[in-house]
Amino acid sequence: MDLDTERSVDQLTRITRDTDAREVALGAYARLAELLERLEPQHWEAPTECPDWDVAAMVGHLIGAGKAGASLRESLRQQWHGKRHAARFGGNSLDGANDLQVREHAALTPGERIEALREVAPRAVAGRLGLPRPLRRVPVPLDAGGSTATGMPSSFPLGQLMDVVYTRDVWLHTIDIARATSVAHEPEPQVDGRIVEDVVAEWASRHGEPFTLVLDGPAGGRFRQGSGGTDLHLEAIEFCRILSGRAEPTDASSGVHGTAARRLLLARLVF
Repeated sequence: MDLDTERSVDQLTRITRDTDAREVALGAYARLAELLERLEPQHWEAPTECPDWDVAAMVGHLIGAGKAGASLRESLRQQWHGKRHAARFGGNSLDGANDLQVREHAALTPGERIEALREVAPRAVAGRLGLPRPLRRVPVPLDAGGSTATGMPSSFPLGQLMDVVYTRDVWLHTIDIARATSVAHEPEPQVDGRIVEDVVAEWASRHGEPFTLVLDGPAGGRFRQGSGGTDLHLEAIEFCRILSGRAEPTDASSGVHGTAARRLLLARLVF
């Protein structure tokens, strides 16, 4: 973290397959596996902040998502299942697909879950980043309802899903697991900080307003867009939790002052 150097958002390099998407994705998977290796048996039953998921279920979801990233056929199978069962999840087909991922890996032991995750990770990243260029601009609709938080975008390009969103999913679920189990997991700049700065860049483009943002912690930094505008000061991980819908702007520290700051934090992103 460098709070002494303020960076303009328009100077940040976005994560794409043409920059460092592969390295960041593999780093996020490695960080997750390292955390899972340190869990005790009882930790796998700990409830997480994602409704109805304990740690074991969350890892089952990540294994299934990895398999979808590695195989187009598997991805289409899961998507089709999600659409068929969306009504059970407030109309959200993504929640329907996630439920399938959890159920199909429910019988795995903790060791088998870790092994399956380590095995699928490189294949998932290779499959995602191998998406043909013409398909990368295809819009992916985001169903309303279910676990989707208010303020999320209604769609985003398929290339962004492959390069960025799947990696954010792995990354933030790692934090979910650390919070659920109270097992130490210290953010580090190379992976956590890189993801956070990409989040800042996308968030800034979504609302387009001037701001100064100070994010504390090893994954944080100091950022600005334009001149003047709203001042925000949060812990870096908490900033991402708010943008993901896991927390509300009103839950943030005293560094978020006034309705303007809280309004900007309602421009949420997909994780």
